[in-house]
Amino acid sequence: MPRGMGQGWGRGRGRRRKMRMIGFIPRVRHFYPALPPVSPPKPPIFMTYEEFEALRLVDYEGLTQEEAGKRMGVSRGTVWRALSSARKKVAQMIVEGRELIILPQGNEVPKEMTEEGE
Repeated sequence: MPRGMGQGWGRGRGRRRKMRMIGFIPRVRHFYPALPPVSPPKPPIFMTYEEFEALRLVDYEGLTQEEAGKRMGVSRGTVWRALSSARKKVAQMIVEGRELIILPQGNEVPKEMTEEGE
């Protein structure tokens, strides 16, 4: 049997996702159009806490992507990707009149939790 293909091969491909620091868990996590759709509704759009936090830090608080990355504990490039994805999802929600649901990925740590442990 070739090296590396023994028992357990194929599970957990790639690196583990780094933990993301987020300011808080959003209280409102579900947005939907006020008017009922005239055609059959399209499936909802799902945004992660990471995307929400990048959007909040850069567009709402006015931080640079580098500053946002330091707060979240990730690189500027990671913030850029999350921010780009979040902006596209918000635009898609508005233009197409679709629901937006914000969900965790499981690798987010709220700031309140990290401060308690210090």
